[in-house]
Amino acid sequence: MKRLFFVIFCFFLLIRPTVALIEVDITRGNLEPLPIAVSSLYHEQGSQEIIQGEKIIKNVGEEISKIIEANLKRSGLFNPLKKDSFLQSSDIAHIKPRFEDWRLIKAQALVSGKVTISENRLRTEFRLWDVIAAKEMIALAFSTTPDNWRRVAHIISDKIYQRLTGEEGYFDTRIVYVSETGKKTRRIKKLAVMDQDGANVKYLTLGNELVLTPRFSPTNQLVTYLSYFRNFPRVYLLDIETGVQEVVGDFPGMTFAPRFSPDGKKIIMSFAKDGNSDIFTMDLATRVVEKITDHSSIDTSPSYSPNGKYICFNSDRSGLQQIYVMRSDGSNVKRITFGKGLYGTPVWSPRGDLIAFTKVHNNRFYIGVMRADGSGERLLTENFYQEAPSWSPNGRVLIFYRETRSDEEGKGFSAKLWSIDLTGYNERLIETETDGSDPSWSSLLSK
Repeated sequence: MKRLFFVIFCFFLLIRPTVALIEVDITRGNLEPLPIAVSSLYHEQGSQEIIQGEKIIKNVGEEISKIIEANLKRSGLFNPLKKDSFLQSSDIAHIKPRFEDWRLIKAQALVSGKVTISENRLRTEFRLWDVIAAKEMIALAFSTTPDNWRRVAHIISDKIYQRLTGEEGYFDTRIVYVSETGKKTRRIKKLAVMDQDGANVKYLTLGNELVLTPRFSPTNQLVTYLSYFRNFPRVYLLDIETGVQEVVGDFPGMTFAPRFSPDGKKIIMSFAKDGNSDIFTMDLATRVVEKITDHSSIDTSPSYSPNGKYICFNSDRSGLQQIYVMRSDGSNVKRITFGKGLYGTPVWSPRGDLIAFTKVHNNRFYIGVMRADGSGERLLTENFYQEAPSWSPNGRVLIFYRETRSDEEGKGFSAKLWSIDLTGYNERLIETETDGSDPSWSSLLSK
């Protein structure tokens, strides 16, 4: 895949620092999402039609506005109003909104814009308006090739989200996962990647080898994953931009859940041998392997803190599977979970404040979060079987996968990707072409 380049312009050479009267409360379950009007992006003259592969996009401005609406709605923080309620046309609203018309339909914020297609360039302008204060909040323009129109929509969504919440967005991102097809007893598993909204699916492996636990690098579009070649586990690195793949190494025994360090220079994983597993790191430049834990119990599922100074992992060294935290050199190991049930798959938030986990109690599976010292445990969702949470890059949303029961013949089984935010109120199914498991969220592409 080609690298994408954008030219970004600010109207009047600046983003206006006006203080808005509206704001979105992201500290609790937002029971009253902010009413926002997303006007269609109009075209001053000529056609808005673009050709993308074998598909014809007849009105790119309209499609961009639909994606912005969908992104904001999925966040659970915004309530995009229906376009048939709008009283002002999109071309006039972009130049000078009649704020009384937008207040009449209860809009508190307004998004307007226009697109221009010329000489194989797509220029997209947008403005975000505070309807209550009758002021412009942000104005930007983007110039790119027409086939990047979806990314333009995601980047605009991120700018709106950040301006209204005070936090970075997460819409211009990808999700890598394991695509699954076939009966439960004979699943074909492929590595797949898609945009965070389920579009632009690309299959990265053929399905002739078992693939597990893909994880994005926090610094680039590099993925590490586990695959079985002739029944031997191998850890791979795959550059999604170039398609270049390499074997990190063949390891003795079983290998589990490779994951990158925050700077992307190491991977951390666990090796199992003779009924025991310990945690190891590998320097990707030198391929030097270092053993971090050395215990007679099972240590697995390691995850770095965002500053790289600590590692959380799960272990049964207390007799039951619990979550522990240690320094990155393996010293100062502390148990942080003491609740009822079994704890696993810990993963540190990119904000550094929370650790997400899977919990099993009374034959039910929970996805939850806790502070880094184990306090403040909150269970966000429960089901028959669900695990493997992964954080959005802003630390606000978790993606995980959930399985359904099957009968004795393996029928009725499914594995689907779901997301939920930190409030626990916004749980959503993520549409995929096939079943899916083991998701991992990328960092922002536009950073």
